[in-house]
Amino acid sequence: MSHESRLQQSLRQLLLSQRTAALAVQPLADFINVSALPAPQISMVPWAWDAEFFTLIIHVSGLASHTQAMEQHPAVSLLMTATEQTGQGVHALERVSIQGVASTPPEGSVLWQGARKAYLARFPEAEPMTALGDFRFVCITPQSGRHVAGFGAARDVDAQDLIAALNPAA
Repeated sequence: MSHESRLQQSLRQLLLSQRTAALAVQPLADFINVSALPAPQISMVPWAWDAEFFTLIIHVSGLASHTQAMEQHPAVSLLMTATEQTGQGVHALERVSIQGVASTPPEGSVLWQGARKAYLARFPEAEPMTALGDFRFVCITPQSGRHVAGFGAARDVDAQDLIAALNPAA
């Protein structure tokens, strides 16, 4: 059994305690004119972890601009932060940003079934939404990240560190 560092334990606890993330996507636009570069888009999304396929799962409407943007530009980022505490400074607030690649599995596929199972295990109240025709599961494969455990405690994390932190049994 390998020893898990204090920072890795902190990352694991942060990820297991947060159910929502800020999702950043590239906007819908062609990047021909750099001077007219559109601003990135950001949304709040509930997320779950599929330990079988090592993907973060979100459930989004196909009508939403962030869903359409992910289809055009699958490189995305997620930001999870610890909850602010009254009387505590925010500059050392623990957080992790995760860069990944988004994909939409075909409905009924093995990956879709795994995504649905993982998402509903965390959010059973979302079951009726899974029957809505415009909603879909998006799988985000983590590539890398940046973990800030506190003031002066920042590090880059690779996909293996993220996967290990997201797998409670690891």
